[in-house]
Amino acid sequence: MAIQGPTYVVTAPGLTRIERPASVLFACTRNSIRSPMAEGLLKALHPRRIYTDSAGVHDGEVDGFAIAAMAEIGIDISRHRSKTFDQLQDTYFDLIVTLSPEAQHSAVELTRTMACEIELWNTFDPSIIDGPREVRLGAYRQVRDQLRQRILARFPPDPGPAP
Repeated sequence: MAIQGPTYVVTAPGLTRIERPASVLFACTRNSIRSPMAEGLLKALHPRRIYTDSAGVHDGEVDGFAIAAMAEIGIDISRHRSKTFDQLQDTYFDLIVTLSPEAQHSAVELTRTMACEIELWNTFDPSIIDGPREVRLGAYRQVRDQLRQRILARFPPDPGPAP
């Protein structure tokens, strides 16, 4: 099963790619699986260095399989409250990472009048997998692990202090 596609970057003319943004919004269709996972992963990696939030195009509730997959690596997203783009407290972000084509469209609309970088990380929706619990949970683990790899590559941890 192919879970991720290529990354597409949209920037306003004259804008350069921000290597370490100060604020990142992850967005997907319902803000119930992919974007809460990505938000939790980036917050765990850079808890005080990058302001991180997530949103969806439509209302949703955090998915139990997403909670279970993240708990396996010590990240608790059980208290996450899904929200739409319209419900965001703050709409200024240096970078919006969209995880679905539908979210990409909404992000472009949101940023029409602001200088904001948008990256599309088209990510598989594991909720479409049917089967026994372990098969379904396996799809969520795969999405989690691929998001973690992309986040580590895009937002690498700071090197430790020199010995």
